[in-house]
Amino acid sequence: MDYNWSGGFGFAWRGGFFAYKYFLSPKENKEQVQNGTKQEEKQEEAKQEEGPTEIYTLPSFIVNLADPLGRRYLKLSMDVELKNKKVVEEMEKKLPQIKDAIILLLSSKTFADISTVKGKLELKNEIVSRMTQILGQGKVLRVYFTELVVQ
Repeated sequence: MDYNWSGGFGFAWRGGFFAYKYFLSPKENKEQVQNGTKQEEKQEEAKQEEGPTEIYTLPSFIVNLADPLGRRYLKLSMDVELKNKKVVEEMEKKLPQIKDAIILLLSSKTFADISTVKGKLELKNEIVSRMTQILGQGKVLRVYFTELVVQ
């Protein structure tokens, strides 16, 4: 069956489509579109003001583990990802408190606590938590172990 689109059926179809687009289709509110664009621009500006994150290398830690025989020690080197340069300056001022908190945390661990991947990930989270208590919420983003030796 051939349809003649130039005749009455084609005219009715085009008219129906026009009526749908003009009367029934959802219309974009120009204010909402502009507000959405403005909010996106503000978020991008805020990210740019924060600047890139900073990596700070802490000195190596060597501690005795809390094993019953006391014959094991841990050597740990790590880098810390911080929110921005201002946090790096704050961290340098509070470095003695941070080192103390990390030494106390590490020396409370046993070999069994840190011998698994899960244990190492928990240790990372605990270090971030201790540093956050000293520096404030949202300033310490991640900890990266660069050397971890247990003997």
